[in-house]
Amino acid sequence: MKNKTAIPALAAVLALVATSAFGAVKIGVTPGALADSIEVAAREAREKGLEVEVVEFSDWTTPNLALANGDLDANYFQHQAFLDNAVKETGYELKSVALGILPNIGLYSEKHVSLEALPDGARVAVANDPVNQGRGLVLLQAAGLIALRPDVGWKATLDDITANPRNLQFVEIEGPQLVRAVSDVDLAQGYPAHYVNAGRDDFAGRALLYSGLDDIHFAIRFVTRVDNADDPEIAEFIRIYQSSQAVRDRIDASNAHNPALYSLPWLSQTAAN
Repeated sequence: MKNKTAIPALAAVLALVATSAFGAVKIGVTPGALADSIEVAAREAREKGLEVEVVEFSDWTTPNLALANGDLDANYFQHQAFLDNAVKETGYELKSVALGILPNIGLYSEKHVSLEALPDGARVAVANDPVNQGRGLVLLQAAGLIALRPDVGWKATLDDITANPRNLQFVEIEGPQLVRAVSDVDLAQGYPAHYVNAGRDDFAGRALLYSGLDDIHFAIRFVTRVDNADDPEIAEFIRIYQSSQAVRDRIDASNAHNPALYSLPWLSQTAAN
């Protein structure tokens, strides 16, 4: 039986029931750098007798649905802000149990070499989900391209823009598809690791502006249901992930061996404790 299963969004839950390995810890991920690092940890876990199945989803909605329904034991694809919003909208009883990688986000362009070169009326792609859109808008504000309503922070939406001196035209796009949108717009919000995964390592390191690396609120989280948050097998898998040098090497490779693009906040948390 394969340990890695690709799951189309609409058929995800039914397919999980049919393909899951009995007794395995099932971890839901999205394709790319996150899935790659989880796969490395899963191989180490299997060598130590802990069976792990990695299940990939093509969207950012189904992994929480599958987890809430009991078809996954945990997922690893979202930061705390995204999780908080999902719980608020759905009522799912989900909980963040550990920290993962903190990815940077950037403002990317194939058409312009600087933010100053953006023309009046430039088309700008941002994520269409509330949380990641807010993070992108905060970065656009930091770039001096827009102003947002005071104190709205990462909860901002397009309706919170109070000044847009260059008349930017915003295009809302599914988060995982932003990597493809950059060629069709003047500027796009994006995750460096997505470009690395698309074979564009050099471009990943050429954002016109990056967010800060110390914003732990946007670190990717290991998420479980409330009722299995203390599961010892999940805890053991997380321990393997966080302590594995092979996982760190995979994360580094997924980020073009550029430490400016990411951080490992659990190391700082351990040091603080």
